[in-house]
Amino acid sequence: MAGSGERARHWRYTELPGVDLLRARYIRKTFVRHTHENFVIAAIADGVEVFHHHGSDVSAGAGALALVNPDTPHTGRAGVPEGWRYGALYPSADVVAAIAAETTTLRGTPGFVSPVLDDPRTVRLVHQVLRAADEGNALAADTLLRVAVTRLLRLNGGPLPERRPRTAGARMAARARAVLEERMAGPPTLERLAADLGTSPFALLRAFRDAYGMPPHTWLTDARVRRARLLLDAGTTPADAAVAVGFTDQPHLNRHFARIVGVPPGAYRRERTGPGERKNVQDTG
Repeated sequence: MAGSGERARHWRYTELPGVDLLRARYIRKTFVRHTHENFVIAAIADGVEVFHHHGSDVSAGAGALALVNPDTPHTGRAGVPEGWRYGALYPSADVVAAIAAETTTLRGTPGFVSPVLDDPRTVRLVHQVLRAADEGNALAADTLLRVAVTRLLRLNGGPLPERRPRTAGARMAARARAVLEERMAGPPTLERLAADLGTSPFALLRAFRDAYGMPPHTWLTDARVRRARLLLDAGTTPADAAVAVGFTDQPHLNRHFARIVGVPPGAYRRERTGPGERKNVQDTG
């Protein structure tokens, strides 16, 4: 918000395909439980971020990195009164896998073992990638990205766990997820969804939480924001995107989008549909 001291820019650099970029300073910002399709590599410059990850709160301070694997539920908030300032890279799973195959001996699907790594050198590398992208220095941005990801995988990498066996509960949760994806703009109640799947509401709720780390209504909000991002990337207006994904209106989208992505949908869309190399940081209000 204007005057709040909180500012953020979420953008892409065309010479780094498959990677989203973020610079932000947050003080009172709270990220609700959500997931990302891409990896999160957040380099803390000042302050402390606290985030809930795999059942507990963890903290990342200046000189440390907050690392989240794709599709892993997590939150985010300030750990000190002055908040936190950071830069983040969001490389796709394909980008990380390609770098791992070329520069490491990791087998299987690569990922990060620990959610926090104290490594000022990689923190500097992340910020150098962002600076190079700002300056339009494609060679430096690409090189530094690969160096940073390689270093993180060597220090804190390992194969991601294999998917759990497809139990009856997991199969039921997957069916429920498919229904919610198909009926995103007009989802059923939990009772109706459970009845259609031949189970009880609480059994479905337990199965869905076990499979996806959040209840169906929270997952649906997260999925709506993901789909809204795709629409905004394609040039859809925030108002039209809100209706398309099932939010009641644009303010409803604005609220949830900012609590998950970190910037309002209008600022996000401007970075996707404009020249793409603007150097001004968008206000978060």
